[in-house]
Amino acid sequence: MIDARILRQDPDAVRAAQQRRGEPTELVDELISADEARRSSIAAYEAVRAEQKNLGKLIAKAQGDEKQQLLTRTKELSQQVKDAEAAQSAAATAFDLLMKTLPNLASADAPQGGEDDFVVLDTVGTPRDFAAEGFEPRDHLELGQMLGAIDTERGAKVSGARFYYLTGVGAQLELALTQLAMSKAAAWGFIPMIPPALVKPRAMEGTGFLGQAADDVYYLEKDDLYLVGTSEVPLAAYHSDEILDVASLPLRYAAFSPCFRREAGSYGKDTRGIFRVHWFDKVEMFVYTTHDEAAAEHERLLGWERAWLDALELPYRVIDVATGDLGLSAIRKFDCEAWIPTQGKYREVSSASNCTEFQSRRLDIRVRGAEAGGGATTPAATLNGTLCAMTRTIVALLENGQQADGSVRLPAALHPLLGEVLRPVA
Repeated sequence: MIDARILRQDPDAVRAAQQRRGEPTELVDELISADEARRSSIAAYEAVRAEQKNLGKLIAKAQGDEKQQLLTRTKELSQQVKDAEAAQSAAATAFDLLMKTLPNLASADAPQGGEDDFVVLDTVGTPRDFAAEGFEPRDHLELGQMLGAIDTERGAKVSGARFYYLTGVGAQLELALTQLAMSKAAAWGFIPMIPPALVKPRAMEGTGFLGQAADDVYYLEKDDLYLVGTSEVPLAAYHSDEILDVASLPLRYAAFSPCFRREAGSYGKDTRGIFRVHWFDKVEMFVYTTHDEAAAEHERLLGWERAWLDALELPYRVIDVATGDLGLSAIRKFDCEAWIPTQGKYREVSSASNCTEFQSRRLDIRVRGAEAGGGATTPAATLNGTLCAMTRTIVALLENGQQADGSVRLPAALHPLLGEVLRPVA
């Protein structure tokens, strides 16, 4: 959530951020009213509590009728204190619940608009001209079946639609990508992690995934646990309720984990193959830093993602995501989109988001040190970036590396792990 002081001191800035997202500004007025009610309830409670304490001192000195009157008033105050405390708690809860519906304040540097209003920042590489090469490109599923790498029919038989098996070289390709991605992240200074894929509600809510994205989340009611849609969630909660020393920052983690998404709002989209599925594996980067360093760290995350795609020799572009497509937690987001030949367009394979203090305020992650005001503490800034979403990366590698005979030429970075070419099975 945002700093409530911004809401009180500069509500117009919050309204402007809502407008940039295309969200209603009425929420700001509701929040201001809720905040006033919360603060008023605190004052009312403190007033009756102060009177109650003062009466205790007077009773000790009083005698006779005066003491009896004071005792009677004490009983009245006792109920008033209970009522005021209940009112304070209710007002605080109402304000907190409403604050959690307010998105992070979208950056003025992000393009304004919806999903299609992104700005292309750079384009790298040239898509192959398959017509000039004399053959029609096959899509990733046909290639995967020829290679003995992808089995969606048995995936659907065992688990339902949008599930799959990676088999043979398909499984080997994911393992190679995982090894390569984790080793590169470690070389860049990230601490390798394998986090839990099941988390408590606070972790999911703290990262902002029970707001706009709630319909895409799998929930195990019997256990009161959520399956994560990204390891951003357990990585963000890793330091929850902790105070970090500024000298230890930035703290950078790279995690490999399964990811589970219901894709509730995406039915009818990308149903063929493994491009949009209910489960996939991913290597995710996550950073804790200071507010002042967050923007620079965001650029560094993007740089590492670009280095990864360069190593995979994929044609791609970088976009600055428009404000209406940011999600709840981010103020700005960059996507890297690889060229998918059979779709004739660029599709997202990684992203980098700057969440500033939004998640750390919810999860109570603070920083102490010189940059945080001496001995005082301030909320940490958090950022996340996908390094390798396995299924989409496999899609891009198969389609861009395919040859006329159905074989697939791999990038040089993968040669030590898998060789130069994946060939169709007999």
